[in-house]
Amino acid sequence: MSQDAWTEVDRYLTDTLLAPDPALEAALADSEAGGLPAINVAPNQGKLLMLLAQMAGAKRILEIGALGGYSTIWLARALPADGRLITLEYVPHHAEVARRNIARAGFAAQVEVKVGAAIDTLPTLQGPFDFVFIDADKASYPAYFEWSLKLARPGAVIVADNAVRAGKVLDPQGDADAEGVRRMYDLIAAEPRATATAVQTVGSKGWDGFCLIRVKSSLP
Repeated sequence: MSQDAWTEVDRYLTDTLLAPDPALEAALADSEAGGLPAINVAPNQGKLLMLLAQMAGAKRILEIGALGGYSTIWLARALPADGRLITLEYVPHHAEVARRNIARAGFAAQVEVKVGAAIDTLPTLQGPFDFVFIDADKASYPAYFEWSLKLARPGAVIVADNAVRAGKVLDPQGDADAEGVRRMYDLIAAEPRATATAVQTVGSKGWDGFCLIRVKSSLP
């Protein structure tokens, strides 16, 4: 199977299962117009995040890596009326675009975009969170996982995106991103407070995958 075939299947799944969505389409258009990299999650992946957060009954969500707010909007749609979402973004321009997109989608009152290096912002946050989505610089994934665990409630769900890196996670060979993901896996494997699995994916974003983590309600 080729990248073209993976993309066509993604398009079929999205066209069949997801209705046209002006707010999300505008978010992508504004991100492109603003010069943001096209590294947002695919539409079917965004809806997966929304469904996972809904299944978790999330009222407080943390997102590490806002980019243009596309995945943020998907996650915000999982919140109840009194729910809150905090999203962290390193690049000020990206955060500005994200705020506009989030406001146009109707979530300005529920979503807070914090600007700065996530590794500096995370210690200032007050938990607990019910759901955490990690999708930022992969070299820092070990630290992001450790902070997510600290800030999450027992039973919370953590999702780490881009967790296969086109297979480079098997043998990073000096690739800082793949090395970061691999170190995260080592931390998870040794962590008694977490249980996890990882799934490879192919699609419009190529060959990658995600790690799905559940914070245990008690130590084993």
